[in-house]
Amino acid sequence: MALERGLAGEIEVFRRRADKARCTFVLLHGVGSHALSFEPLMQALPLSIEAIAWNAPGYGESKPLAKASPTPRDYAVALAGVLDLLGMSRAVLVGHSLGSLFAASFAANYPGRVSALALLSPALGYRVAAGEPLPSGVQQRIDELNVLGPVAFSQKRAGRLVGDPSTKPHVLAGVERAMAAVHPHGYAQAVHALGAGDMVSDLATVSVPALVAVGSKDVITPPANAQAARDAFKAKPRYHEVEGSGHALPQEEPKIVANFLTAFVEEDAHV
Repeated sequence: MALERGLAGEIEVFRRRADKARCTFVLLHGVGSHALSFEPLMQALPLSIEAIAWNAPGYGESKPLAKASPTPRDYAVALAGVLDLLGMSRAVLVGHSLGSLFAASFAANYPGRVSALALLSPALGYRVAAGEPLPSGVQQRIDELNVLGPVAFSQKRAGRLVGDPSTKPHVLAGVERAMAAVHPHGYAQAVHALGAGDMVSDLATVSVPALVAVGSKDVITPPANAQAARDAFKAKPRYHEVEGSGHALPQEEPKIVANFLTAFVEEDAHV
């Protein structure tokens, strides 16, 4: 089924509609990616689930945030505005990587608007205080993008996101395309949000049904990160470690991810 492109105010969204949808997944992409990285997952979901993927502020055709150094809460506020414009009071949030940090912040700040929360390859954040410099390894991402440009930057970094890139050339190509499409300003803002983020603190207040998943070969946000996210919840969430997958979990294993997300909302979230 073809995805519909639209605008929710100043934010670009892609939607796969469903007939008589049981629930809607709102999909939040990672820092070096964009909304269409979720297309394989969106197409793998059953037709009873509607799926909407945003291009975060500063990505694709979405307008950047006003702040040069935003926090995850700033993206959560932007997401609340998107849901308002789409007429959605509640949703199942599915975040990937940095998108998980935004999803956790939204769930902490708007608990009544989240019916369930799924964190894929979660980035925990670095808890950098306002006005403090980013860790050198985090700042390096911004510097490399500015020096190399998006295309060379993607060629250098994309292979690390795939569990075994030599056997998954189509996945690697998709990761490269998404990373090559980032806008330096929007990317820099998102990296600052990564620096400011504190997922563990946010999740300590979240009580909705939850799921955490990670690839066994993820070297960007390794299984230890996912386990820390899992342990931060008040109630123990579902946990999946997908054998052989790297960081690009929803692109590498869309059918596996679609299956466990569907089981999760049917059996735990009852939506």
